[in-house]
Amino acid sequence: MPKPKPDAVNRAVALAEQLANRSAAAKPQQSSSTAMAQKRPPITCHVLDTTAGRPAASIPVSLTLLSPYGPSTPLSATTNGDGRVTAWAAPAGDPTTLEEIFHNIKAHEESGEHAEMVWALRFETKAYWEQRGVQAFFPEVEIKFVVRGRDEHYHVPLLLGPFNYTTYRGS
Repeated sequence: MPKPKPDAVNRAVALAEQLANRSAAAKPQQSSSTAMAQKRPPITCHVLDTTAGRPAASIPVSLTLLSPYGPSTPLSATTNGDGRVTAWAAPAGDPTTLEEIFHNIKAHEESGEHAEMVWALRFETKAYWEQRGVQAFFPEVEIKFVVRGRDEHYHVPLLLGPFNYTTYRGS
């Protein structure tokens, strides 16, 4: 039997590694006893209703990578009872996760490319205010921000009123 060529062996090894990585990624994550023990996404946000002094629940939020390589298909979420987004969902039929986007861009950087990531968070606020009988000035709020460190966590709080909003980089 002829000995396999080195290139064929290298391709086979690379393919086996890819399959092993996909298999490991496809396994369901173990549940933890606390939410803090779960891995959080690299970008999270939080909405506080400044008129009520409490979290703003049930606000639809989208997250879009604008550049480089964008704009991407928006990821979506809805603020929970604490006004927070703790996980992002890809559109139906698109398996891409936020973590995969960060991983892919990090891989490009390791090959010598260094690019800032510009993201947009879009908060659909109109229905939130209408449910409270308020005719708000801003039907939506869009916040664009730059991500430079791929290994950092980016938290973007939104302090929301019917006629104003403010934001900052949280922790």
